[in-house]
Amino acid sequence: MSRLLAVDAATLYFRAFYGVPSSVRAPDGAPVNALRGYLDMTSMLLERFSPAAYAACWDADWRPAWRTDLIPSYKAHRVAEGQAEEVPDELSPQVPLIAEALALLGLPRVEATGMEADDVCATLARRWTDAGLGPVDVVSGDRDLLQLVDDEAGVRVVYVAKGVRDAPAMTAADLQERYGVADGRAYLHMSVLRGDPSDGLPGIAGIGEKSAADLVRQHGDLHAVMAAAADPARPMTPARRARLVGSLTYVLAALQVVGAVTDADVVPAGPDDWLVRGPADDDAVAAFGERWGCARQMARTAELARAAAGR
Repeated sequence: MSRLLAVDAATLYFRAFYGVPSSVRAPDGAPVNALRGYLDMTSMLLERFSPAAYAACWDADWRPAWRTDLIPSYKAHRVAEGQAEEVPDELSPQVPLIAEALALLGLPRVEATGMEADDVCATLARRWTDAGLGPVDVVSGDRDLLQLVDDEAGVRVVYVAKGVRDAPAMTAADLQERYGVADGRAYLHMSVLRGDPSDGLPGIAGIGEKSAADLVRQHGDLHAVMAAAADPARPMTPARRARLVGSLTYVLAALQVVGAVTDADVVPAGPDDWLVRGPADDDAVAAFGERWGCARQMARTAELARAAAGR
């Protein structure tokens, strides 16, 4: 059985940018802290998981119109002037360098028009496991992706919110212990009720994480929660019933907005396209490392990629 490592790339390069000092520069003075940090984290992940396949899942659209049409507040507070995501000036030029480094290292980068990295991760996980190819580890610091945890399918989420080196590979047991929900689907339904201010999703007034988990656990899923709220014969406080019934339109929209797409039109389409190839041109890898002041990081990542590819 082969393992797929699907990485939410933006999680890593933002973490690298803020975690590595801005004084880290290329020989010409250009900032490379995000590049160096991304390569270090990639090496850690390759060494820990030894994947046969790897995908750096890219945001082709970090705030898709089809999501904002459903809930206009979705990520609205992150929008800078001109409707672009607020990316630090010194990070923006490093993102193409990260993409170039991945290509030189033979580590696939995958995206889908009009979709976020979450959707790419979810689609790859579904295709890989449906084909019976083996387990999947999804790497992200976005807790929304905990919805992908599926013990039966063999999907874990390596949750890097507190760092990559010792990040837990979350299973259903971890979701139960930490959030009081049984699996990834239950986590998704709980998160719709709870909301997420960091994404501009208000949730249901008066329902926090614990009460949301209690509702999902008690009724089975979000649809059953809403059905119970609409049924006067079912026990529920009048205030909670009114809030839930009054939020039906929001709940149905939020379920689509928060739910990761599992059938996105990803490029490359995989699964053979996602296999770790390793570097095809060692001289180009070395030249890139020298040019951008990351020779050690490129050499180490190249070594691990080559090992993962069996070369």
